[in-house]
Amino acid sequence: MARVKRGVTAHAKHKKVIKAASGFRGRRKNTIRAAKAAVDKSLQYATIARRLKKRNFRSLWIQRINAAVREHGLTYSRFISGLISAGIQVDRKVLSDLAITAPEGFAALVEKAKGSLPANA
Repeated sequence: MARVKRGVTAHAKHKKVIKAASGFRGRRKNTIRAAKAAVDKSLQYATIARRLKKRNFRSLWIQRINAAVREHGLTYSRFISGLISAGIQVDRKVLSDLAITAPEGFAALVEKAKGSLPANA
């Protein structure tokens, strides 16, 4: 049986890791042992960040909606409660975009939400 030399395969694997580590500082960008650990950790951070991104954007949308609704004399929680009781199903991303790009349309939603809120609260 012929002897298999692995130099080409190992070099290709190393090259892949080094390419992923380009932009890192110090030995982490050009030494395979340090680069492999750094790339593995960076991929973990990337996975976590994809989940955090969703969380952060939802938080941003809520802040924008709250700011826009307060101009109409309502709070965020009362506004959402009013929308639910009015039977209006619009997600926060769209509400945030409406508040920025179409204030008159957003104002109409606020009025509908106000109208469906109980009077005593």
